[in-house]
Amino acid sequence: MPVASSPPKPSAAKPASAAQPPKKEPEAPPFEKGLVEELKQKFGDSIKVVFVKPLRIKIMVEPKDIVVIATFLRDSMGFDHAESVAGTDYPKDSQIEVIYHLGSYTREDLAAHVFALTTRTNRDDARLPTLINVYKSVEYHERETFEMLGVYFEGHPRNDRFLLPEDWADIPPLRKDFRIKGR
Repeated sequence: MPVASSPPKPSAAKPASAAQPPKKEPEAPPFEKGLVEELKQKFGDSIKVVFVKPLRIKIMVEPKDIVVIATFLRDSMGFDHAESVAGTDYPKDSQIEVIYHLGSYTREDLAAHVFALTTRTNRDDARLPTLINVYKSVEYHERETFEMLGVYFEGHPRNDRFLLPEDWADIPPLRKDFRIKGR
């Protein structure tokens, strides 16, 4: 009696000709690209572009350049207020990133845009220049970042507690190595 043969199994490996080409980054929207080009012309390599998307731009700058670049963004580009200040702890890199989210009330074409201006500081001696003289709205945001992440803002008139108890003796609670006692 003849033995029935099973059909051949499809090969798991794809031929080299069927390999997918690497994904290409989408082209930046023209308006946002123009804003970034203006910054690059003015500040050159002092600016690292993190991303450019519709209605969103994120750049990273060195702490020594942040006041000058923020002043330019306010005075020459129309980003006239800071909507928020946030921070992220990167313990593996021994850094803390501070992000200023900037917006505009005065330019209608920027009204829906959020411009993220970021910088990083050493986690063990977290100090940055304040932007309070550029954007008055950062006053409480920088205080919260000081309290919750331990970033001291040089030149800020009130680097003191306003959320945590005055006798708080633990590390800042938004640092990744903070642990709630008893858990």
